[in-house]
Amino acid sequence: MHPILAEWRRLSGYLAAWALLGALLAALLVAAAPFAWLEAAVFALPLAVLYGFVGLGSFWVCRVAPLELSRLLRAIGTQLVSAVLSSILWLAAGRGWALALDRYGPFPGLAAKQTEAAPLLLGLGVVLYLLAAALHYLLRALEASQEAERRALELEIASREAELRTLRAQIHPHFLFNSLNSINALIAARPDEARRLCVRLGDFLRRSLTLGSRERIPLAEELDLAEDLLSIEKVRFGDRLAHDARVTDGARECVVPPLLLQPLVENAVTHGIAQMLDGGAIHIEADRRGDRLLIAVENPRDPDSRASRGAGIGLQNVRRRLAALYGDEAEVRVLPGAESFRVELRLPCQD
Repeated sequence: MHPILAEWRRLSGYLAAWALLGALLAALLVAAAPFAWLEAAVFALPLAVLYGFVGLGSFWVCRVAPLELSRLLRAIGTQLVSAVLSSILWLAAGRGWALALDRYGPFPGLAAKQTEAAPLLLGLGVVLYLLAAALHYLLRALEASQEAERRALELEIASREAELRTLRAQIHPHFLFNSLNSINALIAARPDEARRLCVRLGDFLRRSLTLGSRERIPLAEELDLAEDLLSIEKVRFGDRLAHDARVTDGARECVVPPLLLQPLVENAVTHGIAQMLDGGAIHIEADRRGDRLLIAVENPRDPDSRASRGAGIGLQNVRRRLAALYGDEAEVRVLPGAESFRVELRLPCQD
């Protein structure tokens, strides 16, 4: 269907524009031919509106003869032929309208005046048709531009989703590698604890896979998953590992990407607690501040230890996931201290 005919407002505006052209045509007839103002207006206004509908036909001509470099001459020739034919038909309609006004209306002699103005009307018909064709070419160009933008947006979304799936897939192997190393270390010395760790690891992976398949989960579920992870690590570290969570009720209801805290908690254990002779406590905080959510994970650190590459990979993963999901609305702050390491996430709070 023609885009102008698809909505009544568009059609009204289009016909109003042609009515204005009819007024200009009437003024031109008064200036260039022996027409009085009233008879020129009565003759020209309906004729211009009629030609507006004829001009709508250029939409389909534009589709048949697009403005492409390889077909430019063909498109120009097609439009010129269509313009001449449409102008002739318009002139014939004008002749009939002039005869009707001459014989049955209050304007005797109007048919003769129309005959005298025929060359002018024929030329104007060609020009007006070509203007209508130019308008339709412009509309097609705008539609093509919007379609290209839509496809580019779809490709961007698809690329972002693929990146998110890749980043999410990287979380499990990294954690599983560390857990298997822990089990390996426990098998010989503490086989019962190794078995318990295998069971907890299986339960944790089953739950994390279920939650990880969802686009968003409440922060409360993400915190529960972090608790499960820490309980697994506690089998290995015993009393050396402690943790606490300070979370406001409003923050628990915010939805976040699944497995968001896992890399941060894992880093806190691997690069914090594991490097401390006496261990320490991991602190998790979450607070809702208006439409923003603040999440922080803090752990003690050995001031003499060097930062390892693994911590950077986990933080980079979190950064890239938040950037893909929220853009500039999310922020990751890394606050290393002499005896502590703190990571803060600031992102929109979505209920």
